[in-house]
Amino acid sequence: MAIANPADRSPSTRKYSLESGIPPIVGRLAFVAVAIFAILLPFLFDPISSFLSDCIIALAFVIMALGLNVVVGFAGLLDLGYVAFFAIGAYAVGWFASGFFVDANVHIGVSGFITNLPGIHANFLIVLVAAMILCMIGGVIIGLPTLRLRGDYIAIVTLAFGEIIRVFAVNGDAISLPFGENSNLTAGVNGITPVDQVQLPFLAPFTQLNLRPWYWLILALVFITLFVVIRLRDSRLGRAWIAIREDEVAAASMGVPLVKTKLYAYAVGAAIGGVSGAFQASYLNTVNADQFKFSFSIFVLAMVILGGLGSVWGVMVGALVLSFINSYLIPDVFRTVPKDLFGLDFELTDLGFGIFGFLLLIVMVLRPEGLLPEKRRQIELNEDIDAGETSFEVRA
Repeated sequence: MAIANPADRSPSTRKYSLESGIPPIVGRLAFVAVAIFAILLPFLFDPISSFLSDCIIALAFVIMALGLNVVVGFAGLLDLGYVAFFAIGAYAVGWFASGFFVDANVHIGVSGFITNLPGIHANFLIVLVAAMILCMIGGVIIGLPTLRLRGDYIAIVTLAFGEIIRVFAVNGDAISLPFGENSNLTAGVNGITPVDQVQLPFLAPFTQLNLRPWYWLILALVFITLFVVIRLRDSRLGRAWIAIREDEVAAASMGVPLVKTKLYAYAVGAAIGGVSGAFQASYLNTVNADQFKFSFSIFVLAMVILGGLGSVWGVMVGALVLSFINSYLIPDVFRTVPKDLFGLDFELTDLGFGIFGFLLLIVMVLRPEGLLPEKRRQIELNEDIDAGETSFEVRA
């Protein structure tokens, strides 16, 4: 007589059914189709369309969410201060692509009337590299105190780091730098305005009168970020991140260097966030301390959770959904619904955070793995559910 447990043979069966539901060739063709549609999308709208502007902001949030997913989704390190890297990337533009340091006279890779302006004016591609380097340094700084911490304690330390950066941004106008009499760390609440418009080799300078170049630039940055993140996920380093996320003790016992691996996660995630911060500063033409609030970190984290922790495609979907809800659906489409339909004296924009919280609650109840989950996480959650409903049969 033998006792057979159906769950003993179900993991491989479930893994096969989950991973073979969509053939790889279908997935690749779908990505190519979506990519072609995304490239041609600006031709469907006016060059100064507000919807095109919403698309640009949404794609910038996609990069932010992909960067945070490296830290939270791949390595399992809860980061509540991700806004710090958005701030550092934005200030890189304010420092190196504006007249903020008015006593300086440095021009690198720029042309036109900008060459006659005071300050530091570097080409946008150079500023992107500088933003990534500064953010990587910040990522290492935030990572060092958390190397011996886990869970909620990591969240507290990262939250504190984000608030420290925000306080420096607000009060940085009182910190003098050795670049002249009028050189301060930041401009405080007044902000750094204006900043240089993007200049790329062999292309005319970008303007707000034609948003299509901005759209194609951020779309190209999304494709590059996507390629880097996928390659990292499938690399030896990516497998080490996942091992730490699943069981840190077991990963260490198998020879995974915890210190170096965690610092890599923080540095890579920070660099990606810096790219998005630098782009948004250039696009919005300002760097203001009011942009760097704690709610920004929570908003990006909600994108990762909504799409699915550790899932590259899910995080992209989550970022696009929440960004369009925040910048298009709530303020433009459904803003006056409470007043028009129910006669209530408020607008839907007043309930923005409540709407996001409700959406997350619904997703956590109905689909805890996210909208488009990572296969590994989906299998784990399904196994946990099936484990509580195991039935046995007796064979003679």
